[in-house]
Parts: sequence; structure tokens; C-alpha cells
Amino acid sequence: MKNFSSISLFCLTLAIPGFSTAAFAATPEAMPVETLDAGLIAAMKAGSAGADFAARAKALTPVVAQSYDLAVVTQNSVGFLWATLPAAQQQELTTLIGAFTVASYASQFSSYDGAQFTVSPTEKPLGQGYIILTKLTPGGGGDPVELDYAVKKSASGWGITDVLLNGTISQVALHESDFAALVTAGDASKLIAALKAKIAAIQSNTAS
Repeated sequence: MKNFSSISLFCLTLAIPGFSTAAFAATPEAMPVETLDAGLIAAMKAGSAGADFAARAKALTPVVAQSYDLAVVTQNSVGFLWATLPAAQQQELTTLIGAFTVASYASQFSSYDGAQFTVSPTEKPLGQGYIILTKLTPGGGGDPVELDYAVKKSASGWGITDVLLNGTISQVALHESDFAALVTAGDASKLIAALKAKIAAIQSNTAS
């Protein structure tokens, strides 16, 4: 398992006190986070058992699809020009954001050292959704990584829509800023190419 503080895309180091480690029944809105956490632990254990990047990515693909509302994440990451894009590009971008998320997780969560996730029973209302607080404690006494997940309910159920750094800095907003120069009205071909290159780079670096 690589340094938790370097986890890319939707895994960000936070500093939120007041977590409880007591067991509790997950609420419906917390279930996407619980599902993701379980999938990441499984990926780490699989990596320690010899599973390569491709195998970990394959196992994480349905986990990410179930945990995240990728359509909302992608739309919000692109921003106001989303509505101008052809449906085919919208679909391709959503698929690529999912693949990028999977590749990032598979490259970072590659071995198991006894790490554990804890989901806080405290949930913060956010519009029509919630902020779910989690803590990732490495095995061996390392400093914990604390995470905020924004979740919202859609027609298909609850899903993760964002990760917040320090409780205030939206990763989706950062993506929107980064993507702005790559999207014009009616065309996201530069962004599509950039995401494909990023995924290929992760795959290549992990394999090497």
C-alpha cells in the first residue's frame, strides 16, 4: 500500500476530529462509503496475495460504479458547458471518469498492512444530501487519513458525488478548474484525450 497522503482523485487527506470507533448500523446514505471502503480493503488484500493492477482494477470497477454517482461527478466536473456537449461525449466522459477513478484506486491500494476504515456515525446535512466522515488508519501505527464524502440520492439510490479537502475544498471544483481549458462549447475531445492519457500513464507506471 502506497503513502495514503498521495492517493489521487477522490482520496484526500483531511483533519476532522471527533470520530467514534464504536460499531453502528450504516445508514442508507452511508452505504456507498461503506461499500467503497470494503472494496478498497479487498483490493489491498488481493494485492498482498499477488493480484496485479489489472486484477485489482477489474475487481474495483463494479465497486466504484456502485459507490459513486459518476454521472453527477462528471457533469459537475465539466461545469456549465456540460449541457452543450453531444450525448456521445457526455457518455464517454462519464465512462472515463469512472475508469480514471478505478485506475487511481487500483494503483494506490496495492497491498495490505492491516489498515482499517472507520465511518463516523456523525453525518452533516448538505443540501439534499449529507457529508459522510471516514477515517483510514494504516496498520503499523501510521498517522490516520481522514476523508469527507459528499453523498446524494438519485433515482438509482445514494451515491458519492464529491470529496472535500479540509471540509471545504471540493475536489470536483478543482477538476472543473483543471478541465476548463480542455472543454469548449459543444466539444470535449481535448478532455477525452487527456483523461485517456492519464489512465494510460497510471497503468504504465503501475505495471513498471
